[in-house]
Amino acid sequence: MSFKRTIYLEDMRNLLIALAALTLTATHAAAADLTFSVHGDDGAPLPDAVVVVHPAGGAVGQPIKFSWPIVMTQQNIAFNPYVLIVPVGSTVGFPNKDKVRHHVYSFAPTKKFELKLYGQQAERTVTFEKAGVVPLGCNIHDSMIGFIYVTDSPYAAKTNAAGEAVIRGVPSGAAEVSLWHPDMKAHAPAERPLSVTANAALPLTLELRPPATRHKHEMKG
Repeated sequence: MSFKRTIYLEDMRNLLIALAALTLTATHAAAADLTFSVHGDDGAPLPDAVVVVHPAGGAVGQPIKFSWPIVMTQQNIAFNPYVLIVPVGSTVGFPNKDKVRHHVYSFAPTKKFELKLYGQQAERTVTFEKAGVVPLGCNIHDSMIGFIYVTDSPYAAKTNAAGEAVIRGVPSGAAEVSLWHPDMKAHAPAERPLSVTANAALPLTLELRPPATRHKHEMKG
């Protein structure tokens, strides 16, 4: 091999290494991990709040998949979890783990359905075709209240007991963040613009209904 060809191949190798490093850096810079800290207007941390980020350019065209089970269990005469986030088009399982029968329903415009009486260890399923909030009730047990939040964005999370939600890999650039909680005064999610540039901790506050009226929802929507 000639001296010139050896130099050429070495230059090409260095160029490819440089391009790979540049691509890696660009990919890392193009996404951010966002930590949202959600509080009520009384300053207390707010668990079970749903935070959703919608990038201005839209999400990558791939199926949305979250890390938690797409299941709404009936156990101890309650819905578990209290709030469940699912992607549009999801089929949600409704297993009954109680010794009594349940009759699950929703009259929400997002999804009206009824799962007539079924007993322990039985399971029913419902598919949610469009985005929105679906309040759940039980015709047998009025105290049972739950919510399914159907989203068309892969960038969604629910706050933990400390009022924190982490959404990873959000594309940089302009976006909109939506915030929703069962106890918020407004029916629609609160929305605000967001500029994603790097990993960040973002505080959010929601105005809540008075304690005496919380958990009373309009099932007919």
